[in-house]
Amino acid sequence: MPDSRRDNALTPRQQKILQAVEAQGFVTIEGLARDFDVSAQTVRRDIIALDGAGFLQRFHGGAGIGTETTAVRLGHGHKLTVAADAKREIARMAAALVPKGAALFLDVGTTLEAAAAELAGNEGLTVFTNSMNAAALFRPDRHDVHVLGGRLAGSDGSLVGEDAVAMLSGLRLDFALIGCSGIEPGGAVMDFDLRKIAIKKAAMRAAGCRCLLATPNKFGRSARAQIAMRDEFDHILTGTP
Repeated sequence: MPDSRRDNALTPRQQKILQAVEAQGFVTIEGLARDFDVSAQTVRRDIIALDGAGFLQRFHGGAGIGTETTAVRLGHGHKLTVAADAKREIARMAAALVPKGAALFLDVGTTLEAAAAELAGNEGLTVFTNSMNAAALFRPDRHDVHVLGGRLAGSDGSLVGEDAVAMLSGLRLDFALIGCSGIEPGGAVMDFDLRKIAIKKAAMRAAGCRCLLATPNKFGRSARAQIAMRDEFDHILTGTP
């Protein structure tokens, strides 16, 4: 939803930079300079100003949706409503794919929380997750649930740290259900938080079947760093046929 206070405070070019970040997830200084026909230094000054005001997060070579921004970054409650129909369909697909009694890793994020709610109906699962929100959706009398230890990383109840990576490295799982921030046209599956990427990669190495859960709006978007290539996943669940 447009924010008139934001629009009044920013120059037209800064507003367009924000619109590009909101649409693409990540933009480069080089690309913006070319689009606006200005110098890279001019774009860099705009990004520094926007970062200082809390509208986006500055990264090396560009800008994107950061971990704690106040304007571009959607709060967890708001994110629950984004692509809600697709998330529900992805959740149904995941529950149909994972059989009763399976051992799996569940990633963080609202799409994975929707999957957890649906998977809770499958009896006898052994679940490893770094999402406190996802873990709370399972009943301990019906499932064996393990919350990977670590440091609280955000309002979404996600945990990060070396302990989680180490615990996953010794496991053999049937499934790893992984989320992401974007999928580039070339097939790179991307995310912003390097601490969470380390856990995602460890879970993928531990699992026999790797599943990417991504709503359609994630396609064509970039982020800070690569998790894997799209063809490294055995299944990609998007909520569409």
